Amino acid sequence: MSETRQGQSERIVAPDGGSMRDLLRVDAPVDLAAIDPRSTPGLPAKDVGGERRKTWARAQVELVGEELGRQQEMLFAMAKAGSAHPAHRVLLVLQAMDCGGKDGTIKRVAGAMNPLGLHIRSFGPPTPQELRHDFLWRIRRALPPPGYVGMFNRSHYEDVLIARVGSLVPKATWRARYDQINSFERELVDDGVTVIKVMLHISYAEQGERLLERLTDPHKHWKYNPSDVDSRSHWGDYQAAYAEALSRCTTDAAPWFVVPADRKWYRDWAVAHLLRETFDTLDLGYPPADFDVAHERERLAAGGAGTVGTPEMNSR
Repeated sequence: MSETRQGQSERIVAPDGGSMRDLLRVDAPVDLAAIDPRSTPGLPAKDVGGERRKTWARAQVELVGEELGRQQEMLFAMAKAGSAHPAHRVLLVLQAMDCGGKDGTIKRVAGAMNPLGLHIRSFGPPTPQELRHDFLWRIRRALPPPGYVGMFNRSHYEDVLIARVGSLVPKATWRARYDQINSFERELVDDGVTVIKVMLHISYAEQGERLLERLTDPHKHWKYNPSDVDSRSHWGDYQAAYAEALSRCTTDAAPWFVVPADRKWYRDWAVAHLLRETFDTLDLGYPPADFDVAHERERLAAGGAGTVGTPEMNSR
């Protein structure tokens, strides 16, 4: 084991000052300008110093990831066990300005989970088919099934963000969507979906550096889209749109969390803890066996009594 994974790094260190769910949750009205994108709420100062913070935080994300993998397995096992157990689902919604780190967050935080139990969806401009339905139609079709962890890279909130800033629909249409979103999310929660909504909050300067990096490194040209610069010219409009969306749609059923995201290592650490703390609220566990364990052990020790095959085959 490397030096960074020894001592305290071999255990998960709890955030300072309370849970990340309390530290990062926002209440209306939301003032994004008052949240420093380079701040590190909850980071345990006593364990972290100088440049070692990055190494420490990344090692912690690995440890939290191992716990997330165990929790995910229990979530899936309970759903597989049937109606005797709650049919929980978890949905992580990630929103951010361009270059905000949605892809990186999913890669880092979901890395330790079983991909067979993940349901990851990315939302771009709606297709002609999707435009023939209401804006929530494609979202409903992308929801994770019971026992799965869903992750949305962008979401239904694009319909009160880019639709608003780009004037893609009339003002009366996008304003009515706040109440529709709240009703939709209330419906999800009532149906056993635990919703975690996270805005990855980056600064104007940081976005500029990340865009320049994509233009400088030929291996990252594929990540660059000329429309990103067009959107950047409307930075203030997007910040206002985000502030209103968060203010209007942070509810007890589905609160919003704002994660300062200029520091990628802190972003991953914070989201990993948010997800872990959310799993802890679900009272998960491995379901008991629905068969006689002792009897099956005896059968196994005896070499598997009985003939392999269907009853019809055995009766011949």
